[in-house]
Amino acid sequence: MDMFSFREEILRLIALRQEGEYWDFKKEWHKSKPDLLHDIICMANNLSNHDGLIIIGVDEETEYSICDVVNDQNRKKTQDIVAFLREKKFAGGIRPTVYVQPLSLKQTTIDVIVICNDRNTPYFLTEHYQGVFANNIYARIMDTNTPKNATADINVIEKLWKKRFGIDATALERALLFLQKHYDWVDSDDGKKFYKYAPEFILENIQAEDGRNDYEFYLFNQCDSRPRWYDINIYYHQTLLYSLGGVALDGGRCFTSTPRTDGISLYKESYHHWDISYKYFIKGSIEYIVHLFYTTDDMGEELTARQRFLECVLIFESEFERTKFKDFVIANYEKYDIDAFRNRLPYFPDLEGYNMDAFKKDYLQSQLLQQMLKDFRS
Repeated sequence: MDMFSFREEILRLIALRQEGEYWDFKKEWHKSKPDLLHDIICMANNLSNHDGLIIIGVDEETEYSICDVVNDQNRKKTQDIVAFLREKKFAGGIRPTVYVQPLSLKQTTIDVIVICNDRNTPYFLTEHYQGVFANNIYARIMDTNTPKNATADINVIEKLWKKRFGIDATALERALLFLQKHYDWVDSDDGKKFYKYAPEFILENIQAEDGRNDYEFYLFNQCDSRPRWYDINIYYHQTLLYSLGGVALDGGRCFTSTPRTDGISLYKESYHHWDISYKYFIKGSIEYIVHLFYTTDDMGEELTARQRFLECVLIFESEFERTKFKDFVIANYEKYDIDAFRNRLPYFPDLEGYNMDAFKKDYLQSQLLQQMLKDFRS
């Protein structure tokens, strides 16, 4: 969700003047760390299949008026909450993914704690923490959290476990869960792969039938830069669930799904075209899951080819991070010198019919954006 949509969503929820199954209002930041932990766990275990939202700076008792949190002495940043959760003993060592997003509304600032929706439910502690009990499964039901001294009803707990194991998922969602267990896929006689515990799920990669032979700038980072494009197809029985692109890198030493493409317009007069284009994966996306599926333990030539490929591709934690990063690039791009990365340019052969300078520019921009992403995160 981009920032505009996120802001509109928060305004919509405030306008409802009531709490709900994935959102909660607080006048101010939690004074009690156990209360904060309890609220986060409940929201991580909401049943709406939606990110949990703890909206801080909205007073229910005064007609949902907006309260400025800038000077709240208990105010926290994303890093504070991540460090706080890291110290707690969660089952399986898996913790909710959480970030804090400030928003300016009516010349005041509110904070939203976003608890990302995923399939690692139910989240629960294995060690007691100041009134938040070990092995109690807390959940968000309608507009109410499970009390600290209780555990959710059995039907709620069942739904949370079903979510984890994909029992309530669509065929494609189940396929993506299975693809994260690459060691459970088996080669068939026809060159395809199937999931051994549910063989109706099939994966194939076939050479692209359209005979495409175009180049991408990241191919020139390989010892063998010749393009070898594929179609990766995911089937449930005979039904094609999803098809995406694939590429064999460095003469077939490494195979991966192809990254997505996007661009950035740096100046107002260029809003209708990109000044910078880049390739990227988002963690959790189908392209990234398939990329990881084809990653093996080969520490030789494949590892080298894969590392060179990833030097040219940005990997984002979420779509939200990608949106924020684009804003960072627009605000800071002129502070960087793209020519400083020219010593990283690999060999670009002269190919008839291709503008090699354009490929070189794309490659240099990929190196610059990698550096900017490091700076953005720090």
